[in-house]
Amino acid sequence: MSSADRTQIARQFIEAIPFAKALSMTLQEIGEGRAVITMPYNDALVGDPETGVIHGGAVSALMDTCGGAAVMSHPDSPIATATIDLRIDYMRAAQPGQQIKTEAVCYHVTRAVAFVRATAWDADEARPVASATGAFTFQRAGR
Repeated sequence: MSSADRTQIARQFIEAIPFAKALSMTLQEIGEGRAVITMPYNDALVGDPETGVIHGGAVSALMDTCGGAAVMSHPDSPIATATIDLRIDYMRAAQPGQQIKTEAVCYHVTRAVAFVRATAWDADEARPVASATGAFTFQRAGR
């Protein structure tokens, strides 16, 4: 399967997830085991009305989705993936009113598991909002 085909399949996979649509996630970049997804600020996702800070669960969903996209675009051509484990370290609150951007890289695959690192930022890209490591199922065609 060509790189362009993998990228297209990964793009369709992410764009078909209703939860990603509900959070208005937008796939910005994808290919070769790397993905970048953004999520705009939305008052409906605020976890603390006094501060306007986005709920950590929305950030988690963004990082999980981006990790799955990175796996789906990996050169080993997976046909399916699901999250096995995702550890997120929240480093600071995202600034109210700002979109959140996540970049995920699938850095290693075994026969059945793919390993991913991801980072989320708001407009201050010098200071991450969160960092994640994850393991995802990795199913190739013909298995």
